Parts: sequence; C-alpha cells; structure tokens
Amino acid sequence: MTTPNPPSIRDRFRGFLPVVVDIETGGFNCQTDAILEIAVTMLSMTDQGELVIDETHSRNVEPFEGANLDPSALEFTGIDPENPLRGAVPEDIALGELFAIIRQAVKAHQCNRAILVGHNAHFDAGFLNVATERLGLKRNPFHPFSHFDTATLAGLAVGHTVLARACALADIPFDNNEAHSAHYDATKTAELFCLIVNRWQSLGGWTPPAPTEAPE
Repeated sequence: MTTPNPPSIRDRFRGFLPVVVDIETGGFNCQTDAILEIAVTMLSMTDQGELVIDETHSRNVEPFEGANLDPSALEFTGIDPENPLRGAVPEDIALGELFAIIRQAVKAHQCNRAILVGHNAHFDAGFLNVATERLGLKRNPFHPFSHFDTATLAGLAVGHTVLARACALADIPFDNNEAHSAHYDATKTAELFCLIVNRWQSLGGWTPPAPTEAPE
C-alpha cells in the first residue's frame, strides 16, 4: 500500500525556500545609494507540486545617514523620500522585521535557508547584502551568493527580459502606473517566477517525489 507523499518546496529547491525580493533605491550604487522601499513575496507549494504566492510584505525605508539620492532615480521611481505619508522606518527595523518573517517561513517549510529571487537579482542582492553588512545584522536568512534571476528565466521562457514585457508575453496583467513600487514589482516578479517554474514542471522538467510505501 502506498500513501500520498505531497511534494514540498524544500525538495523542489534543494533545501532552499525561494523568496522574491524587490528593492527601490536612490541610485544604482549599492555602496552609496539609499534603499527607499523593500518588499518580499513569500511562496509555498500545493499538494500537486505547483508553486503559488502566499503574501507580500513591504516596508518604506528611511535613507541611511549620508546616503546618496540621485534625482534621476527618484524621478524614475516617483518616490519622494521627504513625504511624511510614506511612513518610512529606519533600515534596521525594516530589514529586521522582514528577515524575521522570512526566517519563520524557512522554519515552517523545513528549509535550510532562503534563496533570493529577483528581476535582475544581482541588483537587489547587492543592496541587501551591503545594507546587512552596514547594519551589522548577524542573521541574514538568504544564501550569500546564489540567486534566481527572473530576467534570465524570462528570456528563456518567453523571449524577453524586461519585467513588464515578460509579464505581457506570459499573459500576466501588468499596470505600468503601479510599476516601480517594491510591493507591486515583487508580486509581479513572483507571479512570473511561479508561472515559469510551474510550466517547466508541466513539461516534465521536474517530477514530484513518488508516493512512499506505508507499513502494513
């Protein structure tokens, strides 16, 4: 007699929990430029082995002391760092709260640690790693150098690397008026990542573990 052996996200990604990250910044230099928004989208797996979105958590962030704010970057994102309605919090609070959510999910899914998923993942990982070092945070839940890059995956799967265009080609609704919000972009990146992973499975690229024999 066999018993169902539901696939787990741990087994799918070699003990890692993929967490989608999007960071909006005051420029392109992770050493000098401010983090202004950060969002993380948590994922889980159905009993059929499909990757799905749980929820997105986001924080508006106060620029660290001495941070650079490039006017062209602010114009591009539409973020006003001085707007009191942003409800921004210091970097250490923002990252501390989000890291705690991630660590809890890693434990719940029985994973070893998180792995960052991002659109042009090296950008978000660079800002995240530098901020972690700047703040002296000791418990970064992410793998230090391995990432999943949806720009690369989308280039393979749908033939385009720009997030908005890749979503359109994948029939994922995308509102350009909402873009460049960390919460929105993280959610859309997560939708794209789930679609690619699930489509690959449907083509036979990954097979969930077979049922196990139950003791008589």
